Amino acid sequence: MNSLSRSVTTVALRDELADVVGRVSYGHERVGVTRHGKLAAVVISVDDLELLEALEDARDAADFTAAKADDDGTRVSLAELRDELTR
Repeated sequence: MNSLSRSVTTVALRDELADVVGRVSYGHERVGVTRHGKLAAVVISVDDLELLEALEDARDAADFTAAKADDDGTRVSLAELRDELTR
């Protein structure tokens, strides 16, 4: 992951939490948290989280628009769905 500024282990994070939060909040860094040598989590700023949520919302809206355009109006009753699933 190329966008990480640095990484810390879960053990080091306990000792460096204030520093990590400061780097993320004020330095706009992205800090990876590793566990057993593998990336387990990423600490990001509130700005990054808001951007991520906006991107997810935009993707959801695009998916909805595409699904609505593909909808041919045909509906299936619950009984028909149950019959199909139990076959």
